[in-house]
Amino acid sequence: MIPEGSSTYRLQLHAGFTFAQVSELATYLRELGLSHVYLSPYLQAALGSKHGYDVVDPGRVNAELGGAEAHARMCEALGAAGLGQVVDVVPNHMAISGRQNPWWWDVLENGPSSRYAVYFDVDWDASEERWPNKVLLPVLGDHYGRVLEDGLLHVSHDGGAFAVHYEDHLFPVDPSSLPGLLGRSSEPCGSALLRFLAESHARLPRPTVTARQMVERRHRDKAVLSGLLTRLCREEPEAAAAIDAEVERLNADPDALDSFLDQQNYRLAFWRTGSRDLGYRRFFDIDDLAGLRVEDREVFEASHALPIEWVRRGWVAGLRIDHPDGLRDPGQYFSRLRDACPGAWIVAEKILEAGEQLPQAWPIEGTTGYDFLNLVGGLFVDPSGEHDLKRTYTDFTLSEVSFDELAQECKRYVLNELLASELYRLTSLFVDICERHRRHRDYTRRELREALCEVAVHFPVYRSYVSVVANAVGPDDERHVGHAIEAARDARTDLDPELFAFLSDLLLLRHDGQLEGELALRFQQLTGPAMAKGVEDTAFYRYNVLIALNEVGGDPRRFGTSLSTFHSECARAQEERPLTMLASTTHDTKRSEDVRARLAVLSEIPSRWSEAAARWARHNARHRRGEAPDRNTEYLIYQTLVGAWPIDRERLEGFLLKAVREAKLHTSWTTQDEAYERGISDFAQAILDDDEFRADLQEFVAELIDHGRLNSLAQTLIKLTAPGVPDTYQGTELWDLSLVDPDNRRPVDFELRRRLLAESARLSPEELLQRMDEGLPKQWVTRQALSARRSHPLSFGPAGRYAALLAEGQAAEHLVAYRRGDDVITLAPRLVKRLGGDWGDTVIELPAGSWRDLMSGERHEGGHVSVGRLLARFPVALLVAGGTR
Repeated sequence: MIPEGSSTYRLQLHAGFTFAQVSELATYLRELGLSHVYLSPYLQAALGSKHGYDVVDPGRVNAELGGAEAHARMCEALGAAGLGQVVDVVPNHMAISGRQNPWWWDVLENGPSSRYAVYFDVDWDASEERWPNKVLLPVLGDHYGRVLEDGLLHVSHDGGAFAVHYEDHLFPVDPSSLPGLLGRSSEPCGSALLRFLAESHARLPRPTVTARQMVERRHRDKAVLSGLLTRLCREEPEAAAAIDAEVERLNADPDALDSFLDQQNYRLAFWRTGSRDLGYRRFFDIDDLAGLRVEDREVFEASHALPIEWVRRGWVAGLRIDHPDGLRDPGQYFSRLRDACPGAWIVAEKILEAGEQLPQAWPIEGTTGYDFLNLVGGLFVDPSGEHDLKRTYTDFTLSEVSFDELAQECKRYVLNELLASELYRLTSLFVDICERHRRHRDYTRRELREALCEVAVHFPVYRSYVSVVANAVGPDDERHVGHAIEAARDARTDLDPELFAFLSDLLLLRHDGQLEGELALRFQQLTGPAMAKGVEDTAFYRYNVLIALNEVGGDPRRFGTSLSTFHSECARAQEERPLTMLASTTHDTKRSEDVRARLAVLSEIPSRWSEAAARWARHNARHRRGEAPDRNTEYLIYQTLVGAWPIDRERLEGFLLKAVREAKLHTSWTTQDEAYERGISDFAQAILDDDEFRADLQEFVAELIDHGRLNSLAQTLIKLTAPGVPDTYQGTELWDLSLVDPDNRRPVDFELRRRLLAESARLSPEELLQRMDEGLPKQWVTRQALSARRSHPLSFGPAGRYAALLAEGQAAEHLVAYRRGDDVITLAPRLVKRLGGDWGDTVIELPAGSWRDLMSGERHEGGHVSVGRLLARFPVALLVAGGTR
């Protein structure tokens, strides 16, 4: 377990930033005050991966990052610098492209008889009669027959090894499909050994065999025959040439090639079929990421062997678990992981909706911090501006939108289009179940599908957590399922109410049976992707009242966080999850903490913003071409410019292209409207080239910059001192105005950060603030707060305490103040635009004794102290009992 006062620093690894660069950063990160480096996944990922979440071989360290030797050197360097390590683990899925994934390659080669067939969440029984016991691979650019007849598919042979090719895709050949090819090859060369191999391949157990003994026999015999064939091709050139000639003949005959491909354990298909007919669980709607059955102990041990070994060796202190909501039984998974790593710090990428709590039974420390990110960000959003901002949005877009209705519309679209394959599989299962219950057997497939879809649309959280293994249904599960069932029944009065009642009983495990339990578990794996893709990746790009609220785990309907709510949530965190992670920016956030901090100021000046947006729209009407941009997108553009200014054309266009495709209204990732996208790009270029508009924009933004920075300093200090383990995303110790990925994964100038860190120790508060544009005050806040965590670890650990401190006076609502343990106090301003720097008669009572401010160096005595005096030299304060600067 990580010690009290710990903190993390997230780094994104890829071929351009490897283990060697992490090693070089160790000294800087330790001097900044960090205790642990927090690294993106680094098991072997697909070649060229920019993020590491597309693992292809969990048994190897990523070679592009330096491999096992460089990894060991990095671990040693971090240890020598006094830094621990937290690593990102991806248990839910693997990338399945090409030969890189040996497990998936074996599945494609051997079908259900592959020793790895049980590793992947492939529903072999769900294969259509047209392709029994096959995996559908939707990779073709056109219909299969057209691609085949155009000569774009071919078989290759190299030294006894065979493969199927399509453009840059590569697929294995089932050995039991080779007898005909080898037998015909043996005739012209007269090779007895080749005839023997053809006959032997014909005797291989068919790929429909799944019994363990027969699976192992197939793999053993296949290996022997493969070795003999390779040797034959090496020692008998005539035989190799005969095989090559037969392969050439096969490729020249579409009918013969079609017959040969039909003998494989996969079915190549047009890429659009994936959304409807896919037979394996995916990560969301990404065909190249196949779901793992990590609930199987063998799969768990094989996929987690290296991270567990690193924890036991002391190289890794913590594990960040990616997307546990995709797993069949997250509770079982975390219990198994905790047994394997009893001393590790474990946090989960779990998105909590309003009022939702992390399941208490999970033996982990907490979440990765999206709940905190939105909680603390809300402190700087003025709820009094909500009405005017909504009215401005309605007037600008000429449309009044209910977010509830929009979210439901987007979830329904995603389920029917992007996740149609998953919904189809679930519907087939529901049909089989109804056949076993005479009272429900007459429901049509359409009715069952519509009922499942509607309940998923109205599911209020990512998923429920019923467990068939433990036969457990919690009160939260009952509440969430009950809410969804009732809302779906009310929305679909055309469907039989008894159908919804039956579905409710199934989802809450009130009917025994293997299929019945399976439906509940698979439904839980469907609602998470529906929420993520429908709300965060669609509705959040369509609803633009205040885009600072459209963040991962956020809710645009929650307009601001009150002081009482913030304090109660922090007190609860200290009591229940004192070591949860605290985040403000991540690799997945749609906007960086500094962009959101600036945009939050708009809530304090809704009238000024309304006037500016309307003025810009009138001025820029001259740049519009046809339908692009629509009014909603134009409103998004102006907020984006305000939040991220200065921003160049390339970054802006990259963000806008992603935004309009995610919105899925005029264009999308799967159906692109080139004319509309070109219109968006042309508009963006035109307004950036418009000197009059740029001058107006810059004048408006200039009034927000200082207030946005004050928000950021306050937010940073609160994150670093609230209950939990704070994380700093790479580079954000200085100002960072990044947008959604890939913008937030640009290279970080660490040399600049090293230099500024060395300079800051010699500067006064006034000198630090004079260099505001460089970001020096933010780095100073980070350094001093992390120093406090190191010097007062007990105050920031599970044994510490959290106590709200309430100011008195005219500006009391503008101060966030609390005490950690007995010897640390945080003071941070909020809603600073409206405050206007005037604290007036506002005071706060400091506990008895002498207090030293780590930010300004000033000393204060206990008792009622003017807040204006406390924050006179620096915008935020961190007081320690009797401390020195």
